[in-house]
Order: sequence, then structure tokens, then C-alpha cells
Amino acid sequence: MKKIGIVMGSDSDLPILRKTMDTLASLSIPYECHIYSAHRTPEEVRDFALNARKNGFGCIIAAAGMAAHLAGAIAANTTLPVIGIPCKSTCLDGVDALLSTVQMPSGIPVATVAINGGVNAALLSAQILAVEDAELAAKLDAKRKADAAKVLEKEAALQAELQ
Repeated sequence: MKKIGIVMGSDSDLPILRKTMDTLASLSIPYECHIYSAHRTPEEVRDFALNARKNGFGCIIAAAGMAAHLAGAIAANTTLPVIGIPCKSTCLDGVDALLSTVQMPSGIPVATVAINGGVNAALLSAQILAVEDAELAAKLDAKRKADAAKVLEKEAALQAELQ
């Protein structure tokens, strides 16, 4: 199975990415996690992206706040799917990061999840890998069914309480 590359612009993004890593681990998807800044370590970001495919990655998740150029910097240097997680910061509640992540020029796509959307980034990367992996697709189907069952249990409990 291909692994997922996880890159954060700062260790302040780690709480969001712990959810990403936990979700990937629950699906038995291998991953590597790194801290590289699009602005402070551009050579490391470029090297990681340029070598990602030959290093066994199938998808890259990039999380950054404020200017949030990390996902775009990675996408500019690989044709692997890149998923951006805009992270909430103290200014503008993460809307600045959202816009920086989602507004990519034609030809350099970045899939973007919600602000602080670490779980959905993991699930989207799993869905990308599952295109060619029936076992992983079955795990995702089972997760969806289990999530639906939890909601229906809560609905039944609510209805029992209201009667």
C-alpha cells in the first residue's frame, strides 16, 4: 500500500494533524509526518515533493495557517494528489488560510478540506488510495456504516427520551 505524506508548516498545527494520523492509523494506512515551512524551508519542501512518488507516497496532506502556501508549494512540485488543510490561527479565524489553500492557479490543483479538517483530509486521502485497493475500500465502507449506526442509536435514544 502507498503511504500518505503529512507535512505541517509549524508544530502549532500538530493537534489538528494528530486527528489525521489517528484516522489513518485506524484504517491501517502507513504515513510519514514532517514539519517543513513553505517560506522558511522552501528547499526541503521542494525536495520532499519532488521525491514523494519515488519514496512510496500515494497522496500528500499539507496543513498550514495564515498565508498557507504549503499545499500549493508542494503541489507545484509533484503530480501526486495534494490535500490542503487550512488551519485556524489567531487572525481571521483561518479564513485567510482557507483562501490561500483553495485559490490555486489553473494547472496546480489542491483539494481543500474545511478549516482544521484533519479527519476529512485523512479520509479523502484514504478514498484516493482506495481507488486501487479493494481492502481499503471495504474498510471505508465499514466505517461509513458504523458512523451511520452511531447516529441511528442516538436518534433511537432521543425518541425514547421524548416519549
